[in-house]
Amino acid sequence: MSLIISEIKDGVAILRLNRPKVFNSFNKEMALALQNELDAAEENDNIRAIYIIGEGKAFCAGQDLQEVTDPNGPELTSIVKEHYNPIIERIRNIEKPIIGAVNGVAAGAGANIALACDICVATESASFIQAFSKIGLIPDSGGTFFLPRLVGFQKASALMMLGDKVTAKEAEELNMIYKVYSDETFEEESLKIALKLAKMPTRGIGLTKRALNVSLISDLTTQLQTEEELQTIAGKTHDYNEGVAAFLDKRKPEFKGN
Repeated sequence: MSLIISEIKDGVAILRLNRPKVFNSFNKEMALALQNELDAAEENDNIRAIYIIGEGKAFCAGQDLQEVTDPNGPELTSIVKEHYNPIIERIRNIEKPIIGAVNGVAAGAGANIALACDICVATESASFIQAFSKIGLIPDSGGTFFLPRLVGFQKASALMMLGDKVTAKEAEELNMIYKVYSDETFEEESLKIALKLAKMPTRGIGLTKRALNVSLISDLTTQLQTEEELQTIAGKTHDYNEGVAAFLDKRKPEFKGN
């Protein structure tokens, strides 16, 4: 059984976490498979956006604790260093838009992988849980980096320490995620975002992502310099010239992602 079901649709790599019987919790094999699929999507010029969703009723319940407690399983340090950190690094460094489509519970590392995506959306019945404190661990997978920046230090501290369940609607109100869709239309509506992005000038969107990454740790002067450098690169792309020409010609642009 493939632990990541992948397909390409109209320039979008659709990646489905596929361990539904355990709510798509990660083991070593699935973590490495996701890393490989993200690498393939990055290298394929025909893929211009990436869409991650869970198979079945959950998005991802985090780490499979059966693997952690297996005497022959990987050490916790290895799980964080070799399984999750590389996934988060890829999500942030691949200069293509990545959508996290939370179709059910997103707990622990599953929640933080979703929040690391460029755009995170959820179905009405979904929920987010920083479950680490319930078993004496700290939030990993970038949780302590991204969540305070999304919802503020106080709220993030409380959510991480108390392990409260956050409904999709609450997550939207907290600015934790972009938007909530009904359960009936969720996959269709959320996939539309990825399909729309794939038709946009994705080279410029990738440069925007690079600028946003730097902004998280940058001062104003440095950020202005970054914008200047990246705008110069964007201004030399095919899509910039096409966008301007289409505007002047009053026609619909045909972007190529370069």
